[in-house]
Amino acid sequence: MAITKIHRITSTLNKALDYIKDKNKTDDTLLITGYGCSPEIADIEFEQIRRNALKPGGTLAFHLIQSFAPGEVDYETAHKIGVELTDKVLKNRFQYVVATHIDKDHIHNHIVFNSVSFTDYKKFHSTASVYRYIKRQSDILCSENGLSVITIPQSKGKSHYEHLLDKKGQSWKSKLRKTIDYCILKARNWDEFLFLMDKEKYEIKCGKYISFRAEGQERFTRSKTLGDPY
Repeated sequence: MAITKIHRITSTLNKALDYIKDKNKTDDTLLITGYGCSPEIADIEFEQIRRNALKPGGTLAFHLIQSFAPGEVDYETAHKIGVELTDKVLKNRFQYVVATHIDKDHIHNHIVFNSVSFTDYKKFHSTASVYRYIKRQSDILCSENGLSVITIPQSKGKSHYEHLLDKKGQSWKSKLRKTIDYCILKARNWDEFLFLMDKEKYEIKCGKYISFRAEGQERFTRSKTLGDPY
């Protein structure tokens, strides 16, 4: 099973690359692979392509995270899956660095790739359909390597009102699920998870069940109402 997330890098690309290449997280850099660039100077080589394409600003690169369930995959297989996923998505058109982090219970891949192709100087467009393609390819690779695949449960228990809000992208629960997923991937422990949720402007109430309330939301949402994974 693997969870994928993607976001844009619009500044300090060198810091993002330095973070993913940390030798203490990547088995002394053994779990780092670069394509079309040298991982050591990838930020400089990425920039050169963007300058050649006359597109030096805006989105500098994209950062894709692929996180595996604890204890389900070994280091080498996780790294192999990360490289194969990147090749499937980028189709040998974009420079990239794949780094597998093994410092947490859940092994995870950090994939940073240039926003501009070195073959045709066209930009990478991150859209909802592209993300669905990435997730589908990740699931296929997990299945091929004997890993479990996340199945999306039917929306049992959703009210008609929440269905309408979901269609408009306004459901409190949908936004909360996405925020929790994001913070779980970023956090190193429970306290940091709570800190990140607070940073995302969620009020937190701890009792028998932990509850969250976003800015503008009238009532708290109990995590137990979000579905079994939560």
